Amino acid sequence: MFRSSKKGDTYLFVRRGQKWDDLPEALRGIFGSPIHSMDLLLTPDKKLARTTGKEVLAAIEEKDFFLQMPEEQDTYIVDFKRKIEQHRK
Repeated sequence: MFRSSKKGDTYLFVRRGQKWDDLPEALRGIFGSPIHSMDLLLTPDKKLARTTGKEVLAAIEEKDFFLQMPEEQDTYIVDFKRKIEQHRK
């Protein structure tokens, strides 16, 4: 598992030994330089923070990777929280 050097909370799951240059060029460009995060032994029943081992393994089988992006937040909520924080200062 690798984390992105460009985007926070963005992780890439690949098979051990996967060659970076064999992944899609567009993915490599968006993801940036991969930073090793950890090695995992995944099984289909493994529960992860935002997905399951089954989903990750299926994506790796189909595309050679699984890209985990941060949960999107409604910009209204983000702006609202920012305004509250500024008001408290």
